[in-house]
Amino acid sequence: MAIIAKARAMRKALTPAEARLWVALRRLRADGLHFRRQAPLRGYFLDFFCWSRGVVVEVDGGSHTSQNRARKDRVRDAVLAREGLQTLRFDNLAVRDQLDAVVAEVRAACLARPTRSPLRSDHPPPQGEGEAMA
Repeated sequence: MAIIAKARAMRKALTPAEARLWVALRRLRADGLHFRRQAPLRGYFLDFFCWSRGVVVEVDGGSHTSQNRARKDRVRDAVLAREGLQTLRFDNLAVRDQLDAVVAEVRAACLARPTRSPLRSDHPPPQGEGEAMA
């Protein structure tokens, strides 16, 4: 339960860039794209996550320019990629100064990906499914 409480607290404490992008991403619902903010997944809290298309959007502040933080971001992106997710990263300045271009890139990335099945791929098929009839 602590994870959910932390995610809720993080949703209430968005940075100005995250808050600005959140308002813009909500407009993409008209295209059938639904984003969650500060979604917990695999031990990470994803800034914005479009589950149906498997797209993660991260807003990076100045701390992400250090070598150590950049290395951690690469590891995180690789973990998410193994889950079939695509990560898009934008810095605070891009969100502030080029919001329309950022949203257009997010929208294009989402629409270019197929809709993910709500069923988990690691579940076995129902008994008998896919077998030839005698």
